[in-house]
Amino acid sequence: MQIGLHALGIGDGARPEVIRAVASTAEARGFARLWVGEHVVLVDEPRSRYPYAADGSIPVPADADWLDPLLTLAFAAAATSRIELATGVLLLPEHNPVLVAKQAATLDVLSAGRFTLGVGVGWSAEEFAALGVPFARRGRRTAEYLAAMRVLWSDDVASFEGEFVRFEGIRVNPRPVRDRQLPVVLGGNSEAALRRAATLADGWYGFNLPAAEVAAHVNTLAAHGARLDQGPAGFSVAVALTDGTPDLLPALASAGVTELVVVGAPPAAPHEAAAWVDALAAHWLHPAH
Repeated sequence: MQIGLHALGIGDGARPEVIRAVASTAEARGFARLWVGEHVVLVDEPRSRYPYAADGSIPVPADADWLDPLLTLAFAAAATSRIELATGVLLLPEHNPVLVAKQAATLDVLSAGRFTLGVGVGWSAEEFAALGVPFARRGRRTAEYLAAMRVLWSDDVASFEGEFVRFEGIRVNPRPVRDRQLPVVLGGNSEAALRRAATLADGWYGFNLPAAEVAAHVNTLAAHGARLDQGPAGFSVAVALTDGTPDLLPALASAGVTELVVVGAPPAAPHEAAAWVDALAAHWLHPAH
């Protein structure tokens, strides 16, 4: 099983020198992938409930630095050469899909084909309102945006007509490195999110999930048609756990998990951030027996 790291873009993890230290050290120690999440805006007193914590509160101060994930990963790509990169997740319905298609393909080219586009539908009505995007039907919007982006990546001259996006006879270059497509991972832990992941994406990213619930979620993915157990070209299952320990790795692999994502906040000093990654690698990649 692969081990990924979700640690960049927020707070001290938004400092360029820390990004460079964490990314280069994670690559050197054998982490498989760097994940970076997104919120365009936060509010001091949200009415929307954060779905990944029992108390419904996002554990990030509203005044914390939170970098754009695509720009953060581009910076990390320049500091590395092998480690994979993924948005975990980009809130796709908040963006223009033509622009995201170009940005994502650009990042894939600049990273020599190391990028996976992780997307989600979002949960903050206040964020959607600030961006002037309807909160209702955001799942349907996400599905249509993904369909349009795949057309843009694959066709030399692309046309698409849907409810939310239309274009005719346009060229959007560059193209993704791998056969004019990007692997797409869909995030979210709800039944609707699992259905979307299984039917629309190449993988699923479950975030802040108790280990005891993983097998049931994977079974739900399979019930919705996810292409599990089909090797490298099959459906990827990445999870970040609330209670993960290295001794759980064999059981997670047996359940169908392909990547365990370690979530953490690095310290502010670059040398301390590198040592922090070293400690994570010793714990997760080379656990004592």
